[in-house]
Amino acid sequence: MNARRVPKVRLEEKGRYNVEDLEGTAAQRKVTEFLRALHEPAFGRPHSLREPHVTRGGERVAVTCAVFDELRGVPRTAVYTVEDGELRPVTTGTGSSRWGRFSPDGETLAFLSDRRTAGEFQLYLLDTGRLGEARPAPEVPGTVEYAHWSPDGRKVLLGVAGLGADLSGGQGSGTNVKQKRERPSWYPQLDDGSKNTGWRTLWVCAVATGELVRVSPAGMNCWEAGWCGPDQVVAIASDAPGEDAWYTAHLSLIDLNGDARKLLGSGVQLGLPVGAPDGSQVAVVEAVCSDRGLVAGDLLLVEPATGAVRRVDTRGTDVTHLEWIDADRLGYVGLRRLDSVAGVVGAADGVLEEVLSTDRSCTGGGFLPVGAFTGDGRVLTVQDSYEVPPELVVGDSRLASTAHPGTDFLRSVAGSAEVVTWAAPDGLEIDGILCRPAGEGPFPMVVSIHGGPIWAYQNSWSMRYAWVPLLVQQGYAVLSPNPRGSSGRGQEFAARVVRDMGGADTQDYLSGIDALVERGLVDSSRVGLIGGSYGGFMSSWLVTQDTRFAAAVPVSPVTNWYSQSFTSNIAAWGNRFLGADPEQPGTLAHTRSPVLHASKARTPCLNVAGARDNCTPPGQAREFHQALLAHGVPSELAIYPEEGHGVRAFPAQLDFLTRVVHWFERHMPAS
Repeated sequence: MNARRVPKVRLEEKGRYNVEDLEGTAAQRKVTEFLRALHEPAFGRPHSLREPHVTRGGERVAVTCAVFDELRGVPRTAVYTVEDGELRPVTTGTGSSRWGRFSPDGETLAFLSDRRTAGEFQLYLLDTGRLGEARPAPEVPGTVEYAHWSPDGRKVLLGVAGLGADLSGGQGSGTNVKQKRERPSWYPQLDDGSKNTGWRTLWVCAVATGELVRVSPAGMNCWEAGWCGPDQVVAIASDAPGEDAWYTAHLSLIDLNGDARKLLGSGVQLGLPVGAPDGSQVAVVEAVCSDRGLVAGDLLLVEPATGAVRRVDTRGTDVTHLEWIDADRLGYVGLRRLDSVAGVVGAADGVLEEVLSTDRSCTGGGFLPVGAFTGDGRVLTVQDSYEVPPELVVGDSRLASTAHPGTDFLRSVAGSAEVVTWAAPDGLEIDGILCRPAGEGPFPMVVSIHGGPIWAYQNSWSMRYAWVPLLVQQGYAVLSPNPRGSSGRGQEFAARVVRDMGGADTQDYLSGIDALVERGLVDSSRVGLIGGSYGGFMSSWLVTQDTRFAAAVPVSPVTNWYSQSFTSNIAAWGNRFLGADPEQPGTLAHTRSPVLHASKARTPCLNVAGARDNCTPPGQAREFHQALLAHGVPSELAIYPEEGHGVRAFPAQLDFLTRVVHWFERHMPAS
């Protein structure tokens, strides 16, 4: 190891963390060397791109970049633009910045920054044609999650989350700020069932005067919003701020004096509201969803004046992003099977023109495809694949890339990715992406199961998870399947998992393994499982339904739907998706709980959770761990005290990846 670099990286600084029996092991050395080779060359420069934006004329772009200065905590973020093919920061301010958005005339850049108080983002404005630093807008009470210019460029709409607001599972769960504890250490944690903090409200800032006005009425929680003409906004709203309330939220129209009326409700979920610049129509997506922020579904056009609703045919694309180009044209981005797709819809006639279809991921560091449109209908996206690191692309032109010697290293060890398909027992065709080392099979294989369950893998850089190329480097194949319930196949396909979680989708995974064994690609005696959230549930569930698995790593799992019903902040969602009443014996809350089938398991399990996870609380991992031990099944439990839904920050992520590699090498060695 290069000792000269240790003080900067601090990956092995003793006393900072405890890897117990894994300290100094071969697994730790492998993971440390892997992370160093990948990240060190990019210290101080962008390594991922998200939240792309472009002026209507296409002259300037802005993008949020994640930047590691060392492998401690999570990366900071900063707003960058492109000059001569290079990414350059737009501001020198401290802290993190994100969400760069140009005014309609392209003369001013609005962005969010926490330079005043860490973790609390406020609005800043930067005049793009002048020298000088950004000027702060008046502070709002909370942290700004998004900002949108009004069509006339005179005002900025701010979506503000009160401090203590819930975060979705995709955001890591927990709350948006660490709770300050001013009481003595012995003082109890109190909860009377009320939630008086953490509401999401809407504010409008007048750019010329700095006047700041709250426009959402009291008692309305606004999850996301956009302008509808210059004097009204549309919002996805509920009457309570808790995360579970999002699943029954409705579409509301709010004028700037705070008067609101409901435009649309749904039996499933609504998201991505955007109003036409003249206020004549509202676009919104209707989808069956398992997580806030993972909306992929049908495009609806609503007339505020009449309430009339039109459903737009997007040629099999699940829409994941919307943006009005002008009053007559609506841009959309979405997912169709494994492809990222973008198009433009005529607002009057619904005529559609596709402007992008690629087998690359266009998620831009998020979970689903996003983009931004120029006035002539081109789309700016962040594109990547398993072989191509994130790059900024508009139309057919590549503007900038995050490639560096570290990404070259990853490409050299990560093997290759290919699309595979197979038939489930009922004949349904299932897609997956198989990443594997060079050479001929059969390989030991780890099945990497996605969360949701309504989400989907695409061919993306590292397949979103560091464990994929890391395991391939060690000689494992990794299969990332999209079973029934995944996005990109329409709402009927997504709904196949509703009221049947752990049912028919169980066979989608098992039949995929069988197919790859039959094709000579996989060694049937060395098959493992890993997955987070719903992938954690399924990793726990599968080992109770089939004894073929040599090892499993359930991360942030649900293992007992009964106790989940009384401990999770999205308990009502779980009961609806199961179609179960936990008070009624014999419902799916009981029959689909891995802990109640632990006697059937034979697979050694490494159970992982974050102590701050409100979505799938850490007790879920502990219950399965103890149930396995009670039945003589090898099990270990790792609960990370500073993590939420998933393991995201360093050095916890180093420790987690070390344990993953060690677990599979111990129970199903690649050689």
